Formats: sequence, structure tokens, C-alpha cells
Amino acid sequence: MKLNVWITKHQNKITASIAILIALSLISEFLLKLPTLGTAMMIVASIIGAIPVALHAISALQNKVISIELLVTIAVIGAFIIGEYEESAVVTFLFLFGNFLEQKTLEKTRSSVKSLTKMAPTTAELVNEDGKTETVDVDDLDEGDHVLVKPGGQIPVDGKIIAGTGYMNEASITGESTPVEKGLGDQVFAGSITDNGTITIETTSVGEDTTFGKIIELVEEAQDSQSPAARFIDKFATYYTPAVLIIGILVWAITQDFALAITVLVLGCPGALVIGAPVSNVAGIGNGAKNGILMKGGNAVNTFSHVDTLVLDKTGTLTTGKMSVTEVTNFGKNKNEMMALLSGVEQTSDHPLGQAIVKYANDLGVTDTPKLPELDTVKGQGLVGQNEDFKILVGNERLMKANDIKISAAQRKAIDSRMNDGDSVVLMAINGELRLVVGVNDQLRSDAREGLQALKDAGLKRIVMLTGDNKVAAQRVADRLPIDEVHAELLPEDKVEFVKKFKQQGSTVAFVGDGINDSPSLATADIGIGMGSGTDVAIETSDIILVKSSFDALAHAYKLSKKTVANTKENIIIAVGTVALLLLGLVVGVIHMGSGMFVHEISILVVIFNAMRLIRNKSKKLDTNQVLKTAN
Repeated sequence: MKLNVWITKHQNKITASIAILIALSLISEFLLKLPTLGTAMMIVASIIGAIPVALHAISALQNKVISIELLVTIAVIGAFIIGEYEESAVVTFLFLFGNFLEQKTLEKTRSSVKSLTKMAPTTAELVNEDGKTETVDVDDLDEGDHVLVKPGGQIPVDGKIIAGTGYMNEASITGESTPVEKGLGDQVFAGSITDNGTITIETTSVGEDTTFGKIIELVEEAQDSQSPAARFIDKFATYYTPAVLIIGILVWAITQDFALAITVLVLGCPGALVIGAPVSNVAGIGNGAKNGILMKGGNAVNTFSHVDTLVLDKTGTLTTGKMSVTEVTNFGKNKNEMMALLSGVEQTSDHPLGQAIVKYANDLGVTDTPKLPELDTVKGQGLVGQNEDFKILVGNERLMKANDIKISAAQRKAIDSRMNDGDSVVLMAINGELRLVVGVNDQLRSDAREGLQALKDAGLKRIVMLTGDNKVAAQRVADRLPIDEVHAELLPEDKVEFVKKFKQQGSTVAFVGDGINDSPSLATADIGIGMGSGTDVAIETSDIILVKSSFDALAHAYKLSKKTVANTKENIIIAVGTVALLLLGLVVGVIHMGSGMFVHEISILVVIFNAMRLIRNKSKKLDTNQVLKTAN
């Protein structure tokens, strides 16, 4: 056991020493004309190289596995017996050197996880009850603790801002390098960097429970999981390796050519075949993680690559989930004066429509709020207020009718126009006359159109929108996007039935939702895709999580899954083709043991480097200005 540990620890040094001995042997034989010394060095190199290979073979046999190392060990012993010391030394060196290169390249494919792990915060500035701060270990923090983060500091916990504002670099979470402005009440994530501003955070999650911690755990688990192709190859290898051994024995029995039989064992090693699928899987999932896409293993990648029907929720998926003012029609004397009155009324409400109007007024520069009468709420209609100066009504059309507000033809046209576009309409009347018609709606994501079109260009056949919203609002969104079907006014259970229906029709279905009210549909679909900043429900329910909630990420994930599966098939073809060509070369006499082992090791590197192309595959960044122009 101690010998195994020592050899594993020093295997790279052993490989280097074999290379030096081979080089010295060649110098002794061909330059110094000392063939005996050269042969002795080859013998020593063979023995040194055979020991780690043989120990791995014995360890595998103890676990009832006939490994590649066993084939190489037998081949090296056979070459040694027949006096082919150069061949035995070269074979062991190439095998160990191939393992070294394989290890290094695999480490590179896992760099996304390593970089994430290194970025994980370890300490935090805890704010005590007396207001003083102390540096503590992140693991010592509890939910509800207050943590101070200064400019340039790393956010150590998930939580919400309770003091301060600043720009947060969330690249480690979302893959998006552009800083995001955050203030009171906004959510922040562990691993993010505060570019400027000092903030105080109330902790909601720490350590492994944070979004950042879950991302690391998910990617590690995903890279260790297997795709169907990898599972098939593993099963195939368990039969293939013993078959090569039997073929080698048969070749010796029939031809009585021991050297030929040994060469068959060397050339038949399935190294490239065994490594081809896992390295593609690791590289593809690593690329996704680097771009804010978490794919839960090879199964998810493989299934997503075959998806032909994409089903989407509307609110929070195709739209931003945040209400904003779409249009204001003014029938008063001064729009800013009217907006100041409306904003003043809406500041008394926490309704999303009201908050959108307040933000719109602020963006206009309307900040001076006039003195307003005391306001009363009329349930289901709006707000009413009256003093000695004026009477104000803010609400829907029912409120206007209840107070006998007359609506002119122009005003009716403005109201109907907003309603036909699917907007919620807010009306304001002063002293019995309608002054403002305001349309408020949930805005379409800026990258939705181009992102969905990119999915179709990549091979997606059908895009379906399922929503609980009204038909007018749903169709308004669908008309601006490359959507094939729209089904509106649905309950969550209705959406599940549609997903089941599509699957029964033979489609491979991916459902995209926010991971909260759509969790039943996410679980029912062949692939559930959570769009959002890694919410707990999305992580638990979805097969693929788009931490960077965008459609360019969705399109990149779909293309990446297809490229990963294609890359795996390429590697299988390369591996099988190499073995076939080597055996053919052996038959015609142009391939021998040493040259065959060299080609064999080269084939392993070829499949690894082929897979590493997936790491460099980049997500296409959408041109926001062009998208907005197209959408409008």
C-alpha cells in the first residue's frame, strides 16, 4: 500500500527518469558506441516503467476488472522476455507520459470548477449589536446576521441589502461581467464583488446553502455524472478489454508468433475510447458553468440536445417580471403637473402598478409632490380624495363610471388602445374631468426575440407559450416573438397537462419557467429549465439552470448541448478508427509495437484536445440596440 502511494505521488518523476534513461541509452549505443551500456539502461527503464503500470493492473484485478494496464503489463513483460528492451521501455514511457498529459488536460477542462472554488469567500465582517465589526469565518455566520462589505470586497453570504447602495459584479454567479446597481431591499449573492459603495447585508444563506455554494456543488456533481454514451462505452470496455486479451492469446496459439501476439495487446488498448466521452462531458458542462449555465450532468446535456419543442411561461420568463409605464396620454394643461399629482397619490400605495408610475415620474424628473387631500381606498376600483381645492380620482374605469366621469371619444380611443395592447390602464380625474390615461405592462425581455430565433436556427421545431395571463396580453407578447402556439388563462395544472400532451405526441419537451409556480411543469417536462438567479426551487426542480436569466444563455445552452453530444460521437469515431487503422497497419507490416503505442497515445491526446474545443466555445452576445429595434 505504501509503495502504491509513493509511486502515485512520484509518477511524473518516474516518467521523466524513464525518458532520461531512454535518451542516455540511445546516446550510449549510437554516439558512444557502447551497446551493452545502452541495453542495460533500456532494461532499467523497462523495469522502472513496468512497476507502476503493473501495480495499477493488480489493483484493478483485485476489483475484478481487466484494465488497460493489464494489457500493457503483459505486453511489456512479453517484449522483455523476447529481448525487445527498446520496445518495452518505449511502451511504458509512452503509456505513463500519456497518463501525465491526460491528467493535465483533464485538469484544464475542470478549471471552471476550480476557479469557482477559489473564489468562494472564507471570511466576513460581522456587524455586532454595538455597531462594531469583527472579522469572522463565513461558517460561523447565521441567518439574520448583519455583514458589512466595503468597496472592492467580496460578498460572503446570500442576503438582502439593509443599508447602502453600490454596483455589484456578479460574474461568478451569472457569468455577466457588467456590474449591476443594487440598493435597499435588493438581493445579493455570495461570491459577488462590490465594485463601489459600502453596503450592509442581512444574511439569508451561508456556506453550501448559498447560491454560489450550490453552483459549485452542482457543477462538480454534473461533471462526475455520465452521459448515455459514456455509460455505453464503460460497459463496452468491460467486454472489449478481455476480448483483446483473448485475441492476443489466439494470435499466439495460431501463429506461434509471440512478438505479434504482444503487439496485438498493445495496439488493442481502448484508451482513447474510454476517455473520449467523459472528457467531452466535462468540457461541455465546464463551458456552461463559465457562462452562467448549470447543466445537471450528462443525461441533461444529452436529452436537451434532442429537444424539439420548447414550452415557456410568460411572466418572468419572456417578460422581465417588472411593471413599467408603456404610454401616458395627457388631457390636462401640463403633463408634468398631472404626473406630479398622480405620482403623489401612487406613493401612498405599494401596488406594482403604482410603483411603476412613481418610477416613471421620477425618471421624468417629477419629484415635487403637491399637497394632496386625504385619500380613501375604494376596493377593486382605486383611490379617492377631496379637499377644499379639488377632488381627485385615481383608478380603473369602474371608478370613473361610479363617479359619473364622462369619457370623450379621444379618451375612449386612448383607453381602448392601451387595453388592446394588453396593458393595465390607470386613469386620473380632477374635479370631474379625466386628465390622464396611463398604460402599465410587464415589459418583454430585450433579448427574447433574437434568442428564440437563435434556438430555431439551431434546430428547434416548435416554441409554445403557456400563461395564466389574459388572451389579449398573451397574444400581444407572442406577436412580437417567433412563437408558434399560444395558450392563455391557464392554471399551473393546465400547463402540466399541455406538457404531457406534447410528450404523448412524441415530442421531446423542454419547459422554461421561473422555478416557483411552474415547478410542476418543470418536473414533468423531459428537460426543466429554470430562468432566474438560482432560486432554491429552480435548483431543485430544473435539469438546467440559467443563472444569468437571458435568452442568449438559453440559446448558448441548446447549441452547447448539441455540440457536446456531437463532440462525444467524434471522439468515439476517432478512437475506434485509430484501433482499426493500427490493426490494419499491423497486418500489412507497417506498424510495430513501439510505433503502435506512439500512435495510440497520440489518439488519446487528439480526443482530449478535440473535447477541449468545447471550453473555448463562446456564448453569442446579443446586440441590445438591434434587438430593441427589431422588437419595436
